[in-house]
Amino acid sequence: MASYNCFMLAFFLAISFSSMDIGLAARHLLQATPITPPNLPKPTLPPLPPMPTLPQGNVPPLPTIPSLPQPSMPSLPTIPTIPTVPQFALPPLLANSLPNFPTIPTTIPSIPFLSPPPSTTTP
Repeated sequence: MASYNCFMLAFFLAISFSSMDIGLAARHLLQATPITPPNLPKPTLPPLPPMPTLPQGNVPPLPTIPSLPQPSMPSLPTIPTIPTVPQFALPPLLANSLPNFPTIPTTIPSIPFLSPPPSTTTP
């Protein structure tokens, strides 16, 4: 267990000392004059080909289903209804249903201080 503590202490010290160098390097970078980027030639891209036009076809309308009377089809069954839940009345609560809990005192009692014994006189 002691070796783990020594390892953690050495690790903490290494991180502490490395962060000082990083902070100093960051301060030097912030105080340095800004460097202007070099003027490099911009690449030119060839023009894009024109967008091809898509053919516009004539779409036939969707077929419709003729509505023919079908006497052989049986009638659909009716959906059963959900039965109602009976309502129950709860009895009224008693007025003093909770026991009386003792109260916690909020004042701190004073501590009586005793007077010191009389001092002896020396001649």
